[in-house]
Amino acid sequence: MLDILLLGLNHKTAPIELRELLAFSKEETVAVLEGLQKCPDINEVMLISTCNRVEVLLTTSSTINAVNSVKTYISEFKKIPISKFEDAFYMHDGKEAVRHIFRVASSLDSMMVGEPQILGQIKDAYLTTILKKTSGVILNRLLHKTFFVAKRVRSETGIGDHAVSISYAAIELARKIFGNLEGKKVLLIGAGEMAELAVEHLIRNKVGEIFVANRTFERGVELSNRFNGKAIRIEEIPNCLKVVDIIISSTGAPNFVIVRDQVKGVMRSRRNMPIFFIDIAVPRDIDPDINRLNNAYVYDIDDLKGVIEENIKDRNKESIKGERIVDEAVISFKLWFEGLSAVPTIVALRDKIDTIARTELDKTLQSLNHLSDNDCQAIHRMTNALINKILHDPTLFLKNNGCHGDRFTYIDLTRKLFKLDDG
Repeated sequence: MLDILLLGLNHKTAPIELRELLAFSKEETVAVLEGLQKCPDINEVMLISTCNRVEVLLTTSSTINAVNSVKTYISEFKKIPISKFEDAFYMHDGKEAVRHIFRVASSLDSMMVGEPQILGQIKDAYLTTILKKTSGVILNRLLHKTFFVAKRVRSETGIGDHAVSISYAAIELARKIFGNLEGKKVLLIGAGEMAELAVEHLIRNKVGEIFVANRTFERGVELSNRFNGKAIRIEEIPNCLKVVDIIISSTGAPNFVIVRDQVKGVMRSRRNMPIFFIDIAVPRDIDPDINRLNNAYVYDIDDLKGVIEENIKDRNKESIKGERIVDEAVISFKLWFEGLSAVPTIVALRDKIDTIARTELDKTLQSLNHLSDNDCQAIHRMTNALINKILHDPTLFLKNNGCHGDRFTYIDLTRKLFKLDDG
């Protein structure tokens, strides 16, 4: 009988140095699928390769041989001895393999619970599988169910509602203060990576003009061109405070870049419009006393970390709901998959009963020449009805949950009782 098998490694079992060695590019993925499909013990196969995981999902009638085939193929393809990655490899089969792919797609198994990228990566992997025609009835059904489960987890829980990165948390706070960030003016002080990332989030929120101030003016010009903004000199910051709404600061300065008196002096000309400071520098760039001014808001990196920790707790609480949705889906898929194993027996049983009935019906009708065509058709309809009624309960028993976990014993018994394997 066919089984579903998943094996691979991820961020929990392998360091990045090993994950890098085993990662597959899109072109390599195509070659791997073609290679694994040729293995005699692998029926259907799909490969998922991201920065945090490399996993092979397949169907097989020989688990041990399939596992050895995958390990050997990866070893030869990457020119890495099996011993180098074997300890990091995990294996799930049957419903545990199904549960694993559901959890991965729902971002319950991610380094950061709730991150949305993994679902898109699995969809891309499945598209490659479809194009190379290495999936079939089982994996197609499994992946469609996987996408459905991931969508339910995303829509029915709050697993992705809370920011869990410094830059994104900062923008989430800005949105709470301003409501809508569209058209808001931004001043970027310094060229820190997190500050740049925060600006990228702001651009997605359709902010207006972006000013860039950097101690090296040339670097400021270079950075502002990336954001289609305007470079200003450090000395121009006080004047810029009169017009901007959001300031993101990430310099290496030993002292405050902006102090309370500077901001106090511009609030009147701003007509007390809110001004929001995101201080991602260590040591801090923004004087925390600015927070005492009306309509001035300062958040430093510790404030943002506090927000993130709370959000992670919220995500973990929501993940419990996600696990329940996954568990329900695993049971549903398991019933379908086990029912699939009964289909050949059900078809063979119906064919045998149908053949017997047709043979006896033809003999009977040959001796009843006086019957009209309508009478003959009525007898045919009655015969079909009898076949359907006789097979109805056995079909449900084998296909659904009547076997109470011992389905293969009953399938084997059915084949023996009706001699379905003879001739």
